[in-house]
Formats: sequence, structure tokens, C-alpha cells
Amino acid sequence: MGLFGSRRKKHGLYYLLPGMTRANRVKRKRILFWSIALGLLVSGGLGALLWYMAR
Repeated sequence: MGLFGSRRKKHGLYYLLPGMTRANRVKRKRILFWSIALGLLVSGGLGALLWYMAR
């Protein structure tokens, strides 16, 4: 193991790093959408709970 990771050879000039494929971009976009949606839902629920408790 070298100073900056492993020493295995990269496969040619056009070697894709992990995360550079189209499927990975689609997966990351889906995860981003659902995490934002869930965050809005949870924050709305907590806001409603705090509003109800303050009344």
C-alpha cells in the first residue's frame, strides 16, 4: 500500500473512477430527491408538533 492508497494499475486511459457511471448518477439523484422529500416531511411534522404544544 502506497502513501495515497493502493498501487493497483488503472485500466487504460479512459478508466472510470467509482461514481462516474450513468447508473451511479441516477442513483445519487434518486437518493437526493428522497432525502430532501423526507427532510421536508420530518421538519413539517416537528414544526406542527411544536406549534400544537405551544398552543
